[in-house]
Amino acid sequence: MNAPRTARGERTRAARGQRTVQGEKNLQAIRQSGTGGSDGVGGSPPRPDGALKTRGEFAYASDLWHEDMLWGTTLRSPHPRADILSVDTAEALAVPGVYAVLTHEDIPGTKYYGLDVADQPALAVDRVRYQGEPVALVAADHPETARRAAGRIRVEYRVLAPIVTEEQCLDPQTHGYVHLPPGGAPPANGNVCHEQRVVSGLGVTDEVRAGADVVVRGSYEVGMQDQAFLGPESGLAVPAEDGGVDLYIATQWLHVDRRQMAPVLGLPEEKVRLTLAGVGGAFGGREDLSMQIHACLLALRTGRPVKMVYSRDESFFGHVHRHPARMTYEHGATRDGRLVYADARIVLDGGAYTSTSPAVVGNAASLGHGPYVIPNVRMHALALYSNNPPCGAMRGFGAVQAAFGYESQMDRLAAELDMDPVEFRQLNAVRQGDRMPTGQEIDAPAPVAELLRRVKAVPLPPPLDPDTPDPRLLPGALSNSTRGEGVVRGVGYSVGIKNVGFSEGFDDYSTARVRLEVIGGEPVALVHTAMAEVGQGGVTVHAQIARTELGVEHVTILPADTAIGSAGSTSASRQTYMTGGAVKLAAQAVRQELIERGRRRYGWTGHDLALAGGAVVSASAGPLLPLAELLGEDAVDLTRVYRHRPTFPFDKETGQGFGHVQYSFCANRAVVDVDVELGLVKVVELTAVQDVGRAVNPVAVVGQIQGGCAQALGLAVMEEIVVRDGKVRNASFTDYLIPTILDTPPIPVELLELPDPNAPYGLRGAGEAPTVSATPSVVAAIRAATGLALRRIPVRPEHLTTERPEPFS
Repeated sequence: MNAPRTARGERTRAARGQRTVQGEKNLQAIRQSGTGGSDGVGGSPPRPDGALKTRGEFAYASDLWHEDMLWGTTLRSPHPRADILSVDTAEALAVPGVYAVLTHEDIPGTKYYGLDVADQPALAVDRVRYQGEPVALVAADHPETARRAAGRIRVEYRVLAPIVTEEQCLDPQTHGYVHLPPGGAPPANGNVCHEQRVVSGLGVTDEVRAGADVVVRGSYEVGMQDQAFLGPESGLAVPAEDGGVDLYIATQWLHVDRRQMAPVLGLPEEKVRLTLAGVGGAFGGREDLSMQIHACLLALRTGRPVKMVYSRDESFFGHVHRHPARMTYEHGATRDGRLVYADARIVLDGGAYTSTSPAVVGNAASLGHGPYVIPNVRMHALALYSNNPPCGAMRGFGAVQAAFGYESQMDRLAAELDMDPVEFRQLNAVRQGDRMPTGQEIDAPAPVAELLRRVKAVPLPPPLDPDTPDPRLLPGALSNSTRGEGVVRGVGYSVGIKNVGFSEGFDDYSTARVRLEVIGGEPVALVHTAMAEVGQGGVTVHAQIARTELGVEHVTILPADTAIGSAGSTSASRQTYMTGGAVKLAAQAVRQELIERGRRRYGWTGHDLALAGGAVVSASAGPLLPLAELLGEDAVDLTRVYRHRPTFPFDKETGQGFGHVQYSFCANRAVVDVDVELGLVKVVELTAVQDVGRAVNPVAVVGQIQGGCAQALGLAVMEEIVVRDGKVRNASFTDYLIPTILDTPPIPVELLELPDPNAPYGLRGAGEAPTVSATPSVVAAIRAATGLALRRIPVRPEHLTTERPEPFS
């Protein structure tokens, strides 16, 4: 059944030919024009892909096409925990139009992969560990044929009781081990994936506790949130004559995908070539592999291009989610409001495989007491293996869960001390020069108190007029659920802290190539990186940087692929910092080379030379020479790698160490109306004030903050993957609810720009901090309206109508 392979060049050209109509529109849109000023750093030029996406004309990975492609699909386990006794593919292979059916026995290389720990099978080997785990693959000439054939694969399972609760995970001798190898010894850590402790000051002892006049304790819970990106997992794998494969894929990190894929495919990395296709959102859900290996396995087996596109329900099983959390906090403070100590335990459910759980635990532990000065701290954070869906990266990355815990505690302390909750936070807020509980000095601006002052100073929205209630302004929106009876308003505040970039000694770097040449008589800069544009606007920012450094009008952003060095992941609020830093370095190197060329050729001696307005200029003598004349036919083409200052792993027992390269801070105020009889919530306004260091593109930064607030609102009042006994109960956008335009309130944003001296242009990663800080403000506002404790998110209607009122303190 194998079709003959064509030459790699022909195959690749054919694949690209099928993408011409949409792909060329994408590429043309990214060829931006502008002058260095308003379209350079600090300006807000329009996004090159914005109009296409608004009109529905942008080509996403799910739009890829090839004239002779096959369709791939995945057979997934219906059980969260079971032994595989047999797999029979004969009936599936007999379906007309089927070209291949693969199981783990057909994998040519190693059977396991993983971001940091290779513990996840590409196809289940002898056991399934979560509902939805891939067991077999099918390639057919039509997607319905592939799905029908997958339904004819006969898998015999021995179903086992799933390990799903914290208590079960921590008692493996009774309930079992998620990762017990057949016939092997139990893992030394049981079902503990990773743990991190932090101890500072004197820790938390009886003597320390005695120094507090007021003590509050609380238990908190965070549900499992989905990234809910709108573009499903999708890609096109094209086999090549050299035995390799070209993959066009929606992902967050091309190079780490390739590193995981190549050993499973049994190929050297240079024969696995990835090009970024259009990405319809990510938020961490594309850091782990989904269908990358599967599409390539099918393409290499059949000798035909293979396209895979997940359905929406399959997408819920095809990527990791935000870790659910159970947390206990204890805080002590003096009568005048000074924090004395904090004691916390955070337990994260990592699901079946490791993914990024160790790094999420590191964030939860090191950031888990918030942006506050606390002399004595004890923290124990851990992630557990379970037979629940795998969890990993999602916007906020461990800091989100912790913020709900510590900010709830701040409100409880303020209530107990009869203090204004904002003033209490300001009194204890960190400032530049203070130390985090990890011992790391905050050596850049930390305007936490100022952010709180500004967010509180924003005028409140007008109160609801009970005489002329517009139903669109009431809880329940247009469903006409209420006429205003029982509607109470509440206001809540919060502030959060998030790290930027990869931490704990990770070699975080990015590569950029900048070429300056003359095209059509004009100097044109070409920028090539492997940065995944997932909607954050990096293609706009990179063009702004090139214009600023090279003084040219025309910039072309080349497609991202593995032909250039890694740009790292589009995550951790790092791409403007890291890949923007690499583009800046490369452009500066090109600029310097051009100036030196001019010195050699024309004898320029001034030390005030720069590039501006398409020419070499001197601050003292004015324009010297057009760039087009200086370049001629000799382009300047240079590649540079940017690294941030080094970080170091935290000590395992004390958590001490310089673990984070940068901190980001955001403060929020939420105003809500709650129908206390029906349990309905309307967020009236959600204000954010954030220090961004330097707004490279102010409009884009505001958009990122507003988007982060909307995602945080979803976690506060509606978003949760419901899992019962290891099985997902709401794998659809019918039952998994995300905020729509009717649920999203006005989100006023105020930017502070206090430069970080260690960062390119002084900027500060901005995308995640509002997702960390906004959720607690919404819940605080609901508490203010209802007087209920509300120690679990998302807050559901039944929490507002069945909980017995109790003092929050």
